[in-house]
Amino acid sequence: MSELCFLGTGGSIPAEGRNNASLVLNMGRELVLIDCPGDAYGKIKRLGFDPRNIYSLFVTHIHPDHVYGLPALVHSLMLEDMSLLLYGSHETVRFCKDLLNLFCLLGEKIKCRIRFKPLEEDQYFQIHPSLRASSIRIPHSSSSLGLDLHFKEEDLSLLYSGDTPVYEPLFKRNSTPEILIHDCSAPSRFFKQFPSLSKMHTHSLALGKMALESGVRCLIPIHFFGELDYSMEEIEIEIRKNYKNRLILPEDLGKIQISRSLLE
Repeated sequence: MSELCFLGTGGSIPAEGRNNASLVLNMGRELVLIDCPGDAYGKIKRLGFDPRNIYSLFVTHIHPDHVYGLPALVHSLMLEDMSLLLYGSHETVRFCKDLLNLFCLLGEKIKCRIRFKPLEEDQYFQIHPSLRASSIRIPHSSSSLGLDLHFKEEDLSLLYSGDTPVYEPLFKRNSTPEILIHDCSAPSRFFKQFPSLSKMHTHSLALGKMALESGVRCLIPIHFFGELDYSMEEIEIEIRKNYKNRLILPEDLGKIQISRSLLE
């Protein structure tokens, strides 16, 4: 059975107990890492996993809080004879190459070999033998891609938005995502106070409404701003004004089993 693990659930500025957003999918023997801020190596070990088992890495976009830990991760694995596939948009892949070259982490002395896999919009690919994926263009930045996943053994779909404003095309695809992990940066009152936020992120009231209208069975908000003063209770109250299905508010280093029981 696959497992969804949260290395971090926060926004660009970490808060106490919430670091920058990043996910790990435990596929049994291998790990799929989504975004790479901070100490990914150390957090993976704290979850009880071996970082040498990272099979692939998907980088949603090149804002610092999603990629600044990449050199540290490769440096920590530099003596390990292994291969790691790095996926992202063409812009993201170019940036990651440049970032690793800046620290001389793609040379012959580095035993951990990075294979770069640039993706087009709406491109299907096999991110893991048990996990089919497709890329989704997201309007957060020019480099942004979301991730539409299908877990083969569980026969479950999971959509990860990455950082995004309200974006209807995300839900007008081939089928409704059964599990949705979506940007939920703050309650709506902060978006009224700072209207420019709506161009980059989603508030909890809008997320609940979108999840209701699109028929999502299990909603997992993520990317909570750490620099603003609000509680998870306020987030939950706003989402629940519209959305009545399964709601999970994740914590850093938390784990969720990927199974159809999530839809109940």
